[in-house]
Amino acid sequence: MILVQRVSKVYRLYERPSDRILEIFPLVRPRHRDFWALRDVNLNVERGETLAVIGPNGSGKSTLLQIVSGILQPTSGRVATEGRIAALLELGAGFNPEFTGRDNVFLNGEIMGLSRAEVARIFPEIEAFAGIGEFIDRPVKEYSSGMYVRLAFATAIHVNPDILIVDEALAVGDAVFSNRCIQKFEELKQRRVTVLFVSHDLGLVKRLADRAVLMVNGRVACEGSPKDVVNRYVGMVLGREEEPEPEETARPSRHGDGASRIESVELVDEAGRKATTIESGSKIAVRITARFERDVERVVAGILIRNRLGIDVFGTNTRIEGLQMGPFRAGERLRVEFRFACLLTRQDYTLTVATQNWDGTSQDWLDDVLAFTVVDPHETAGFVKLATDIHWEKL
Repeated sequence: MILVQRVSKVYRLYERPSDRILEIFPLVRPRHRDFWALRDVNLNVERGETLAVIGPNGSGKSTLLQIVSGILQPTSGRVATEGRIAALLELGAGFNPEFTGRDNVFLNGEIMGLSRAEVARIFPEIEAFAGIGEFIDRPVKEYSSGMYVRLAFATAIHVNPDILIVDEALAVGDAVFSNRCIQKFEELKQRRVTVLFVSHDLGLVKRLADRAVLMVNGRVACEGSPKDVVNRYVGMVLGREEEPEPEETARPSRHGDGASRIESVELVDEAGRKATTIESGSKIAVRITARFERDVERVVAGILIRNRLGIDVFGTNTRIEGLQMGPFRAGERLRVEFRFACLLTRQDYTLTVATQNWDGTSQDWLDDVLAFTVVDPHETAGFVKLATDIHWEKL
């Protein structure tokens, strides 16, 4: 369990080093300005819950994790945690570069409260998970960033933590290691380990987190389901919309500059009938109608299909497809159809549509405006059902 109550962190910024000394003397005016890295942050992470923290650079995410880990002290507020904490924060923290990988594993295990015998017992698992071979007995200063993270993550998850805190550490791992880490996160959830992590990989947030928080300028701007919070963040970035008010609950996102407004969205089958259930392999079309509120020289229309976890499955737009549309004058309307074979596996999906400017900024973006189900008598793994021709022979 993690409880963060009205936590703030302020730093004093000086123009010159000498200003720090001058400020000591009485009657000297303050020579610093305050920078609030965090301001009145409240969070509650229940036992066994996985919470993701997202937001732009400089929003206070890493500062928050360092305070929860006990590395930094807050200027004001209170943090309460229950159980053993394992933290994997910025690259380079926690390991002595002069020690070997093996020595650092034993050192970190003992710092976490394990006996040397306990670390020796789990060391083969850590070594196998890290997969760095003979480098386990080389000084850490000789490691690549990927090797460092492999060993640090393997150590953190194998010391049986009650709380795991991870700050963007998986970004430097390769695809094989990242997939192994994701599987390990699923195991930790089964074991009811509380996880607090920061990531710029929004697909990973949707896949792993039970709940998400968006931080902007040191405050919690909104929180809610990972899908809704990610949509809100994307809307803030792409739509250049105003930042959410602090503590606002996330809601399905609609954003854009208003140059056009989508009036209707339809998913139709091959016969042109509206459909919410689609047979895998059949031909479908997404029909978008929009009205222009201002004159536009070139407009882009796009679609995005997500699965039930909010992970992007397929997306395209008229610019990608090499089609130019425009100009349009205020009051004119546009109808555009995206026609394709539905090569999706049987699952539930949502449809997001948008009209955009040529530079990629949104005119009108509607997240998850329609839901539909793909049916198929065959069981297929993944998201896409590719036409497969199998040849075999007995040798």
